[in-house]
Amino acid sequence: MVTIYGCKGCGSTVIEAVCKLLGEETKFIEVAPWESGPAVESLRALNPLLQVPTVVLDDGTVMTETVAILLWLLERHPDTDLAPRPGDPKRAAFLRQLVFFPSAIYPMYTVGDFPERWVKGKAAQDELKEATVQRTLKCWSGIEASFGPGPFFLGERMSVLDVYAAMLSRWRPGRDRLREVAPRAVAAAERAEAHPGVAPVIARNFGG
Repeated sequence: MVTIYGCKGCGSTVIEAVCKLLGEETKFIEVAPWESGPAVESLRALNPLLQVPTVVLDDGTVMTETVAILLWLLERHPDTDLAPRPGDPKRAAFLRQLVFFPSAIYPMYTVGDFPERWVKGKAAQDELKEATVQRTLKCWSGIEASFGPGPFFLGERMSVLDVYAAMLSRWRPGRDRLREVAPRAVAAAERAEAHPGVAPVIARNFGG
């Protein structure tokens, strides 16, 4: 049993989807970190930063950081085709992109969702939020430039990267704008989203 603390449409979506693809039994605890209540206090006791996803393993071990959780899940299923195995020529590209998502793109939402934490005044906050959008578009443009042949990030087979992209591409500024700079990457995300193991998770989190 993997207990996932998360919220609809948040970063927990990719963990929920990959668990489903791998056949992991999960318990999902809905918690909006910006609200008050028992669920938030339960999350705070596990992760004082109130980050989702936060995962609790059967033995009580608490895991945070999306990439760490994903790699742990993949290690539990070494025969999965959701990631190239160590020694595979595609492994380096997989690891690079897996880390790029949360290190380069995700912080734009940490800043853009709450610009008042960083600057004062509505004009400055609006300017900062737009700057995060432009940076996000630049990151996706870079992804597109390195996108190889095939319908998915790593070629012919769907991987965790495509599932991750399915979630991220749902966020600001949205797929229409992302498609302008990264049409193949967005198409890969949409293919992953249509996978029968992923589609129900996306529908639950984003409403279709």
